[in-house]
Amino acid sequence: MTPDSSSSLLSSRPQLRHGHDHGVGILTPDWPASFSNHHLSALSLLSSQEEYSSQENEEFGPVFVQEPDDAIFPLHSEEKKVMMSCEARGNPAPAYSWFINGTEVDIEAVYRYSLIDGNLIITNASETADYGRYQCKAENSYGTVLSRDALLQFTYLGSFSGRTRGGVSVREGQGVVLMCTPPPHSPEIIYTWVFNEFPSFVAEDSRRFISQVTGNLYVSKVQPSDVGSYICLVKNTVTNARVLSPPTPLTLRTDGIMGEYEPKIEVHFPQSVLAARGVTVSLECFALGNPVPTITWRKMNGNIPKKARLRKSQAVLEIPNVQLEDSGTYECKAENPRGGTAFKGHIQIYTFPQWISTINDSQLDSGDQLHWECKATGIPRPTYRWLRNGELITPQSRVEMVNGELIIQKVQQADSGMYQCVAENKYGAIYCSAELTILASPPVFSLKPVRLIATLGKDVLLECKPRASPKPRVTWRRGDRRIHPSRRIMLLRNNTLRIINSSRSDEGDYVCRAENQFGSAEMTAMLRVKEAMHVELSPCKVEVTVGESVVLSCKVSHDPSLDVAFQWLLNQQPLNFQQEGGHFEYIQRQSSTVDLMIRSILLQHAGKYSCRAQTSADTLFAEAEVLVRGPPGPPGVVIVEEITDTTATLSWSGGVDNHSPISSYNLQARSPFSLGWQTLRTEPVTGDMESAMAVDLNPWVDYEFRVVASNAIGTGDPSAPSRGVRTKEAVPSVAPANVSGGNGRRHELVTSWEPVSEEFQNGEGFGYIVAFRANGTRGWKEKMVTSADSTTYKYRDETFPPLTPFEVKVGVYNNKGDGPFSGVVTVYSAEGEPRDAPSEVKASSISSKEIKVTWRQINPGPGRPRGYEVSYRKDSEQEESGKKKKTAGNETSMVLTGLEGNSVYVITVRGFNSIGQGPASTANTAKTKKDPPVQPPANLMWIQEGTNVSLNWEPVKSKDNESDVIGYKVLLSQEGRVHHQVMRTITPSAVLSLPEGGTYIIEVRAVSEGGEGATSSQVRVLTSSGTHLCLLENSKRAVMWL
Repeated sequence: MTPDSSSSLLSSRPQLRHGHDHGVGILTPDWPASFSNHHLSALSLLSSQEEYSSQENEEFGPVFVQEPDDAIFPLHSEEKKVMMSCEARGNPAPAYSWFINGTEVDIEAVYRYSLIDGNLIITNASETADYGRYQCKAENSYGTVLSRDALLQFTYLGSFSGRTRGGVSVREGQGVVLMCTPPPHSPEIIYTWVFNEFPSFVAEDSRRFISQVTGNLYVSKVQPSDVGSYICLVKNTVTNARVLSPPTPLTLRTDGIMGEYEPKIEVHFPQSVLAARGVTVSLECFALGNPVPTITWRKMNGNIPKKARLRKSQAVLEIPNVQLEDSGTYECKAENPRGGTAFKGHIQIYTFPQWISTINDSQLDSGDQLHWECKATGIPRPTYRWLRNGELITPQSRVEMVNGELIIQKVQQADSGMYQCVAENKYGAIYCSAELTILASPPVFSLKPVRLIATLGKDVLLECKPRASPKPRVTWRRGDRRIHPSRRIMLLRNNTLRIINSSRSDEGDYVCRAENQFGSAEMTAMLRVKEAMHVELSPCKVEVTVGESVVLSCKVSHDPSLDVAFQWLLNQQPLNFQQEGGHFEYIQRQSSTVDLMIRSILLQHAGKYSCRAQTSADTLFAEAEVLVRGPPGPPGVVIVEEITDTTATLSWSGGVDNHSPISSYNLQARSPFSLGWQTLRTEPVTGDMESAMAVDLNPWVDYEFRVVASNAIGTGDPSAPSRGVRTKEAVPSVAPANVSGGNGRRHELVTSWEPVSEEFQNGEGFGYIVAFRANGTRGWKEKMVTSADSTTYKYRDETFPPLTPFEVKVGVYNNKGDGPFSGVVTVYSAEGEPRDAPSEVKASSISSKEIKVTWRQINPGPGRPRGYEVSYRKDSEQEESGKKKKTAGNETSMVLTGLEGNSVYVITVRGFNSIGQGPASTANTAKTKKDPPVQPPANLMWIQEGTNVSLNWEPVKSKDNESDVIGYKVLLSQEGRVHHQVMRTITPSAVLSLPEGGTYIIEVRAVSEGGEGATSSQVRVLTSSGTHLCLLENSKRAVMWL
């Protein structure tokens, strides 16, 4: 494609698809000298907004934003609408139409089709009418484009035939194939088999295989356990719908067992497997045979890809993300002791077309040559065709198409439109599009006139770039005189006027004239020549330390008619004073002098600082380097060169010293047992060393190491941690702590200790050695405890007397050997459970619900009790149904509660301690008293005189099975309070004296040997000055006194 030489900096029109890169303009407008960086930024923003507005109004041909994609629609979905998406941008807005299998859809004629924007909506979609390839067409007044085509498929899963399936009868040891015969379906389905009843699924192994190609169940060698009913279950991969086949019975014949026979491959992959690059290829291979055959795989003339996986007892070779290098011949082999057989097949990989290069929008002058080229890869190699406004382009006298190239000689206005390059092979097609615009316009300048300022003695370039088509003829003049090229004034090929070594005499107005057959236009450039700037004071190279402050100064001389603007840069990037956290301050003392203050300098502030001075005529830079001294940077990668049980030799590479020599290094480590990083013991490590040995490590511990560098200024950041490494094993060096013991059962010696932390176990096979001997003896008896987490050891010997003192010590060991023992401590053997039964056990009834039991303590000595247990039951009950109650300590009495009245209880007492229980005492019996009367005091009468209340009630008479009444209890409480006052009387009457000012409640109960009887109805009494009123709830009689 020829370049658009008619485009101009001064009159260019922004394009929606591409723009011209104009670089830095020489014809700089004479902005006011007060314009600073932020003024220029605001101007750039304004320019961007204007360009965006221009682009919004730009008219152009359609460009696809969204193209239709392949779709699968569930045939039995409740939602009966399918939408094929299509959207294009363009101005004017595009109109849309659709093609199905190459035929345009008549949206108006077919009621089931409708358009929403560019999207095609299909109502009541069906496979017979709507299956196929869909393509969208978008068009406006600038042209037409076609989308890629998309395949619409329908997913469904039919039902199995309901016809009963015949049984299969084979001999034991014979192979069998059970046919699935799946129903109609789309797309692929997944097969499983059910054994006897759902959900008992057939498990696949070296003997049983379910092919995901045929759906059949293959059993290489039938066993008696295989007899049963088999059901094929298929699942749709899109809708997850499932259907079950009728059962297929499998039985064993009774005419003998099948003998051994060589393998026969029943399932194998095709001889030619065609696969798209990037998919997963699954090759199936399964054989019948007796014994069960073994399946192996190999790739002929190569190796099976490392990414490949063997599944289902090697019956499936799965190659994920298959690539071109995975193609080739693969062999599966089935073998058993009776022989072997093999099958070979070839995998061939194909690829869809993919773009290497595409075409871009082009604007050409009438008569220019168009040269577009598109390239794509694919297997098979793609072929190309070209479309203009959706129609196939054929070769003509001006049109040539060869291998993805389109050449049109002497383009005309009629050649304008939307072009598409289509690259396709047998597996797919891809489209790219671009718009061709043929220009035909008179010259136009966007800016006129232009004011220019040049620097004295420098070259000046006056550009002339009108927008016109075809290319205009350009001439220059100064005033009324035409400019002719000379040794100092040159006319360049791009129509730019160059003035060498400009002087004051070159000031004036220069006019560029452009003309073609459609018209002419002029642009005036007003040139002014000014004195050049000079640096009078430049920033100096400085060295500072982190935290210090520094000032950089900059001063220039310049033409007095121009203002100068300053800018500071660090490493060629402008400083942002607002985002630097107050470290930088811009100070301007005079119009031609500026300072840069750097406070509390940091390492990242080091670099080359530039003072940029700019006028509307020229720009100057003055540079200085700032070196910042600080703590060293982190050392390089730490490598563990050698590791022993207690030492590690490390090496590293030195980091940056930040302009202060490194004086020393510290080695640090962390393990699962340390709190963060810990400094290691080493010989002094000076700054010129890059390796050292760390000592005093713990054996058999995982460590990470890092290195920290220091210099005269401070300590730097640490290096990255090394890879984890474990120290070698060693004999344990730490003995258990806090060895003690005691308690246990009779004849036991119990030893306890604190376990040794894993940090100090020093190796595998860690355990404990418990050594003990009776006091006064010489030889030690040792027992090994193999668990590293153990904290106790119990040794039992029937000859051990209770509370015998032993000397005890606990040692450690691991696979490397025995470690130290703890100090010797004295531990007593268990005292044993109590030997004697309590004596003088007595039991007496307190009430109908309670019996008090007393006894005499067991004599002190070995087996002393820690408490007592009382067992009790009714004499009419079996012993196992009895209840038990323990004392909290060495009490010698207990009250049993919750008993039944008028009942005889059998009671025994025994001592207990942590070892066990002693013998029970002789059984004692006690009979609870009869239950108290259930009849409450009745006919309660009272007389109130002031604060005195006289009460009378009918005597309570006990029944034969109730205790005799021995008196009464009168309960008095103030309303709203729980506390009671109690008065006892042996007669059915009482006189109470009540305090003034309150409401009181009075109740009466009968008292018997068996306890208290039922409570009478309540009496509520109000005491106050004046009238006294007394009420009795639920009584038959009441006396009221006023």
